[in-house]
Amino acid sequence: MHVHLDSTTPIYIQIAEWLQHEIIADRLQANEKVYSQYQLAELFNINPATAGKGLTILLDEQLLYKKRGLGMFVATDAKERILTKRKNEILTKMAQELVLEAKRLLVSDDELLVLIRKTQEGLK
Repeated sequence: MHVHLDSTTPIYIQIAEWLQHEIIADRLQANEKVYSQYQLAELFNINPATAGKGLTILLDEQLLYKKRGLGMFVATDAKERILTKRKNEILTKMAQELVLEAKRLLVSDDELLVLIRKTQEGLK
């Protein structure tokens, strides 16, 4: 995942999302020190305050914690919390959209379940 400065998503949110992706991908482990706002600023060629704002989002969500004088670190349960949040928000929204589209196309619940199972089998 890259930070795209021309995106409509604010840069600080992109930074927070990138860090979450790094945690999910196990490139940042539990209790490991994360990049400082200055390192992020240099890495993405952005203002340190903008990078700091991205870190603050994760701090507020308790995905990171501070060690005074040492920096910020990945919370022990950060990966699980991110996965749970994404499952609850993203998959629920996708499932709602799928069910609504199936209703518009007059697909029965049984037909929809068969389609989902076939898709799952095709991905194994």
